[in-house]
Amino acid sequence: MYSKDQNHKRRLSYDRYVKYLFIASACLMALIIFSIIFFVGKQGLMTFSQVSPFEFFFTSKWNPMGHQFGALSFIVGSLLVTILAVLIGAPLGLLGALFMAKIAPNWLREIMRPATELYVAIPSIVYGYIGLTLLVPFLREVFHVKSGFGVLAAAIVLAVMILPTIISISEDAICSVPSMMEEASLALGATRWQTMFHVLVPAALPGILTAIILAMARAIGETMAVQMLIGNTPMVAATLFSPTSTLTSNIVVEMGNTPFGSVWGNSLFLMALVLLVISLGMILLIRRLGSRRYA
Repeated sequence: MYSKDQNHKRRLSYDRYVKYLFIASACLMALIIFSIIFFVGKQGLMTFSQVSPFEFFFTSKWNPMGHQFGALSFIVGSLLVTILAVLIGAPLGLLGALFMAKIAPNWLREIMRPATELYVAIPSIVYGYIGLTLLVPFLREVFHVKSGFGVLAAAIVLAVMILPTIISISEDAICSVPSMMEEASLALGATRWQTMFHVLVPAALPGILTAIILAMARAIGETMAVQMLIGNTPMVAATLFSPTSTLTSNIVVEMGNTPFGSVWGNSLFLMALVLLVISLGMILLIRRLGSRRYA
């Protein structure tokens, strides 16, 4: 039988070993992440040995066979599709979160929560295939355009894909608002709708913004659904129905044809680096909003 002192020492040693395990796991994850960033950045920045930064970032002529590597159309396409998807999805997601948090009865809320989370498990290629077979012909017939492919089709599908993220996080943010704020507003004579839009939403705004930024990070990094619907044309979109391309769709289309270490291949790595930088900026913004929320 162990004495009490021996049991206590054994538990302390276990805690110390688990602490070291957690530290080692965190260091390993950080090393893996920085290794990926270093490798992608090293290969990507080698592009500038033969292509000027001005040409890459501020021209839209993409013709690898002619040694033209202007990625402006891909950067603009990524930002345009992401912003349009958020403009469509954010209001719908916020209204859905308000409905689930404050309006829906308990039995309906218990059904809608797992149903909303189920959308996350649907592969993106399924969304793309549905958009390809249903949405593209619909847009072509309704708006009388030559092709339904383009920015609008990709943005609508992305808006549907980001809805679960916006709804779930926004609902948690709204439910975390102290009930006394809602009760005080109602006691002062405000209606239920005035309370939701003028009290609950402003109080939960940091969490709602976090949901929107996470949705933007999901949208800007989406590949297959966008690649199937956007048209994959290296040109700046003039209208919502113009085919264009994004950073992710161009990478997935051309990655199999580029020899490693060539200017063409390095330029694709540089596109990936641009995506990493944008995603990192969004994560830092989320952390800033989170710290402001709990300050």
